[in-house]
Amino acid sequence: MKVTLLLADHAEVAEGKLFINGGGWTVTGPDPIPFGIAMYIEVPWDRANTKHAFQLELVDADGQPVTVETDDGEQPITGSGEFEVTRPLGIKAGTPLPIPMALNFAPLPIPPGGRFEWRLSINGETDEDWRLSFSTRPRGPESMAA
Repeated sequence: MKVTLLLADHAEVAEGKLFINGGGWTVTGPDPIPFGIAMYIEVPWDRANTKHAFQLELVDADGQPVTVETDDGEQPITGSGEFEVTRPLGIKAGTPLPIPMALNFAPLPIPPGGRFEWRLSINGETDEDWRLSFSTRPRGPESMAA
């Protein structure tokens, strides 16, 4: 599968199209903000009409899961779901079938001054191109005094 990933302030899907607001950033913070991940997946013709499971996992620069405190203890920051695409009538056999998706997140307490990466897997498979890196700004001296 071919996948395009993009960080955005917000993303949504309507009428089969991706709507991206504030897309393409690679630096955020240091304070947590809401954000979205826009995903555009091209499913091969022969993998249509089949359910596919995906998972996004946030890892730090060392490849370790980034976690947050929850009522159930420390939990990794992830996003997951399923998708299925059907072959539309009139489309030439062999044509890749697009599926746009958007995941939006509430502000997450991601540590300032770090490098992070979202890693996508589909049906347990991953690809180096299915990664989305970003950095968080370090806290400045003025915010340390407060």
